[in-house]
Amino acid sequence: MNAFSALLRRDLRLGFRQGIDALVVVLFFLAAGALFPFALGPEPQLLARIAAGIVMAMAALASLLSLDRLFATDLEDGSLDALALSPLSLELVALAKVLSHWLMTGLPLLVAAPVLGLLLNLPTALYPILLLSLLAVTPALSLLGGLGAALTLGARRGGLLLAFVILPLFIPILILGMGAVSASAQGTSPATALELLLALDLACLALVPWAMAMALRQVLR
Repeated sequence: MNAFSALLRRDLRLGFRQGIDALVVVLFFLAAGALFPFALGPEPQLLARIAAGIVMAMAALASLLSLDRLFATDLEDGSLDALALSPLSLELVALAKVLSHWLMTGLPLLVAAPVLGLLLNLPTALYPILLLSLLAVTPALSLLGGLGAALTLGARRGGLLLAFVILPLFIPILILGMGAVSASAQGTSPATALELLLALDLACLALVPWAMAMALRQVLR
């Protein structure tokens, strides 16, 4: 675990040195979400009904912005070869990379979500369930995004290919996240949607690091 924490600290240090990436993710999240009132009109009731869906969709798109560099930089400078030869398994290397991505992008999106909710006229009573849903949604987005980054590593136009590979996998997660908020808005319990999200998070945590490691081994051969 010392090697895992050392790798995580290294990636976080590199991320903070390039803090502009996290800022771009948050600005994209807010700016793209704020365009919807211009397209749909300023009707408060309409915006309030679709606000949760917009927030979830923007979170998914924002998480894609830095995914194409999740492993690419390490591949280019030879660090990935060194990590593959280190005592730390590639599964844990991949998990550390995903965790650093979530800390650098998922957490800032949680902080920015109430601001976007305010811009979209989301009722303040729904803010807690929105944040709870995002807290369950964003780890799965990072894990599946990491899988896409590993599968498309070294490919031409990897960023574009990554979006085509991963966005279909994001859809069920986003539907569940939006469903939890919608259930709460209608006065019913969001527990079922949140439990399914938690189950998906656990399934991704159990399976995705292994799949990422297999994809990385193919690249390094």
